[in-house]
Amino acid sequence: MLTESAPAKINLALHLRRRRADGYHDLESIFAFTRFGDTLHAEAAANLSLTLTGPMAAAADVGDDNLVLRAARALAAAAGTAAGARLHLAKRIPVAAGLGGGSADAAAALRLLNRLWGLDWPLERLASLAEPLGADVPVCVCSRTMFGAGKGEQLSPWPATHAPVLLVNPGVAVPTGPVFAGWDGIDRGGIDAVTPLAELRNDMTAAAVALQPVIADVLARLEAAPGVQLVRMSGSGATCLALFESEAACAAAAAGLADTGWWTEATRII
Repeated sequence: MLTESAPAKINLALHLRRRRADGYHDLESIFAFTRFGDTLHAEAAANLSLTLTGPMAAAADVGDDNLVLRAARALAAAAGTAAGARLHLAKRIPVAAGLGGGSADAAAALRLLNRLWGLDWPLERLASLAEPLGADVPVCVCSRTMFGAGKGEQLSPWPATHAPVLLVNPGVAVPTGPVFAGWDGIDRGGIDAVTPLAELRNDMTAAAVALQPVIADVLARLEAAPGVQLVRMSGSGATCLALFESEAACAAAAAGLADTGWWTEATRII
């Protein structure tokens, strides 16, 4: 049996530029990935199948439309192989939380089956195959800090911080579509390499807070934590993130939120 990690995706910045005719938005983002994530296992089998366990398994879709199975079918079709796999996903990333869980799992399936089936395709080829599966899947194939433009699929390297990071989700769902629809449509400028990270932003925050005001409470609690260096909502929410100067400060901030009942995960950017 082979194993592949599916690191959670976070957005250190997310600038919306314009609405596109195809329904997507042109955006610019700094994507990063954490040590925390899901784990995918696979072994050879005659057909494709998927089982799920883990604390977030009940909220995930295990049907034929699951992104892991869609990724597996796409790779099999592109490779012209009839090989199957028995897949098992340990699901830890909250669903619909702005952490790219489904995208990370699909990307992990591409990397894992690439090995299991002996294809030896480079990551660039897998990322190209991943684009129709979702805007975040190509960057999740790479699973390292990247700058993304277009729909997020135009990728280039970006310096990684490797900072301790606290992820916090107040336990509310924030569907991506309504958050994009709630954007005011104002282009406030793009991302460049000279602007400090703290001066960048997530342009989806206001729309997400309008749908789920508790997100503002999460951001405020994180901003008040000792040793915090950056606070931001990730993706379309509702998960928020805080970078800290040390692992001790990150752990202390997590402990300080124990009274909220919110989901928390103290981890580090890889």
